[in-house]
Amino acid sequence: MRLVIIEVIAVGVVLFGAVFCLLGAFGLVRLPDVYLRSHAATKSATLGVLCVLLGVFLYFWIVLGEVSIKLLLGIAFVFITSPVAGHLNGRAAYRSGVKLWGNSVRDELDKQKGRAAGTE
Repeated sequence: MRLVIIEVIAVGVVLFGAVFCLLGAFGLVRLPDVYLRSHAATKSATLGVLCVLLGVFLYFWIVLGEVSIKLLLGIAFVFITSPVAGHLNGRAAYRSGVKLWGNSVRDELDKQKGRAAGTE
């Protein structure tokens, strides 16, 4: 009975991660500019993939009795690299001149650029 409960929990965590990735895919289609799309892709990849990998790790560890170092390394790798990649995508888009969405409230980097230009 205990293993059935743990299997259900592991499946629930995997299902939550898959649903979160699906919501991130909808965000990629529906959001208006590259910065918001990058945010949606980064958040869904980080939380969604981490939940899927965590659910699989829990299943292997508790039900099968095996600790998978590869899954732990995958979790650590996604946790570290996905936010950095999202940040670098947004930074590259901004530096190459991609405009913000028309309803954006403020552009903090533009203020910094104006201050730097005024001091030269």
